[in-house]
Amino acid sequence: MNRTSMRRVLVPAVAALSLGLGLTACNSSNGASGGGNTLAGSGSTAQQKAETAWIAGYQTSNSNATVTYDPVGSGSGRKNFESGASAFAGSDSYLTDDQGELTAAKKQCSGEDPIEVPAYVSPIAVAFNLGSIKSLNLSAETIAKIFNGTITTWNDPAIAAENKGVSLPSAPIVTVHRSDDSGTTKNFTDYLSKASNGTWKDKADSLWPSTLKGESAEGTSGVVGVITDTPNTIGYADNSAVSGLGVASIQVGSAYVAPSADAASKALEVSKPVAGRPSVDLAYDVDRTTTQAGAYPLILVSYLLACQHYSDATQASLVKGFLSYAVSAEGQKAAAAAAGSAELPASIQAKAAAIVGAIAAK
Repeated sequence: MNRTSMRRVLVPAVAALSLGLGLTACNSSNGASGGGNTLAGSGSTAQQKAETAWIAGYQTSNSNATVTYDPVGSGSGRKNFESGASAFAGSDSYLTDDQGELTAAKKQCSGEDPIEVPAYVSPIAVAFNLGSIKSLNLSAETIAKIFNGTITTWNDPAIAAENKGVSLPSAPIVTVHRSDDSGTTKNFTDYLSKASNGTWKDKADSLWPSTLKGESAEGTSGVVGVITDTPNTIGYADNSAVSGLGVASIQVGSAYVAPSADAASKALEVSKPVAGRPSVDLAYDVDRTTTQAGAYPLILVSYLLACQHYSDATQASLVKGFLSYAVSAEGQKAAAAAAGSAELPASIQAKAAAIVGAIAAK
């Protein structure tokens, strides 16, 4: 397995979700070409189950439409959108100009601010493989020490103190992180940097710190696969993907809270929109240090990215129709049933619906 993180280059759309659907290029305002009633998206692997549900639901009443979604990871999905290879993207972190992404997306949208709406809200699980041990209590500080290499064995006093009565093995801890450019990594490191009382020294980033050790794997399925196949491992992944593994409850105030859709929704409800964003942008600054009872602040708020206008009327209609379904009450219920995600709070859902409902041909 690759033990070093590397920056991934643009990944072209390849194997789309298997619904017998074709693939097309983005037909955005700057004149990139598309074709017929086809709509192509790519990005977040965490969104994969939700996207499958959205595609199936949307095509039930739009049988002439062909929609694909290629789960290449958030970073590659954003690059595909910025280059015009995809008409929309799924991203587990909102656009910034740290790597020039916001500028590139605006350029792709003919100088208009790109649309960015939350569509998928899910807990990030701290998952582990310790045989019969299926639950642990872990504070953000302890999690940070595990992943930065300060805590190296499972029976370390810090872990034992939070898990009295649990027979912890003396085995070395093997951490597992994402090798690709990942919104899940961005959210996980954001949580550690804000909630660990200074224990995590690195800034939030979609790429794992190159100075830290551990096994690496590509995508959500890659990380979960390594943890599943390797005893004494611990990693982070979308909660929908970790069935059968041990899962940690994280400290919130004086209690420990397990990942769940309800707990994720509570964390989003106490969070605030990012200041200074355009009116078509609903990026949220998640409150990682909340002490709200029952909230689980280790969440990802995953976004759908699109342009406000497309040069082709058919493409504009497809993007508007599909994204409108995804953020609708019906679409949110479909995603929750398929992926165990949290439905958008009603007030946020209404704002997202109004933004994507205004997508039009230029």
